[in-house]
Amino acid sequence: MPKLSAGLLLYRARAGVVEVLIAHPGGPFWARKDEGAWSIPKGEYADGDDPWVAAQREFCEEIGLSVPDGPRIDFGSVKQPSGKVVTVFAVHGDLDVTDARSNTFEMEWPKGSGKLREFPEVDRVGWFPVAQARTKLLKGQRVFLDRLMTDPAAGLAES
Repeated sequence: MPKLSAGLLLYRARAGVVEVLIAHPGGPFWARKDEGAWSIPKGEYADGDDPWVAAQREFCEEIGLSVPDGPRIDFGSVKQPSGKVVTVFAVHGDLDVTDARSNTFEMEWPKGSGKLREFPEVDRVGWFPVAQARTKLLKGQRVFLDRLMTDPAAGLAES
């Protein structure tokens, strides 16, 4: 059974430009990576759990803010290059991310040092126009931007 992950793609339109909220992973492995490193806020859940509930929980853990009210769009699931199956929902809404803060994790760093250090799961979040988000997002998640821009429920056209 592959690992399951659920995420929430928050989107808004500003001055006719569609923007999405994405997150940069924290920790030393991602510190110097930008393009192709960002992610839709998401996290794992167990088979049989409700992916929508998991997506909301993970959004709150990774962003530190509540999911804005708004209708959700189910974009289905996509198998990632890692083999993980990611299910994504989109919600139209705005969110001030000035006070965003992530939960943390511990790992040995530097590797082999025997010292445990704490790192944020997400070290920054930002709103990006869809065109820019395409270059920032992990390759396997870009399909969800295509679904956002073509799903009639979102009411958008490519910007």
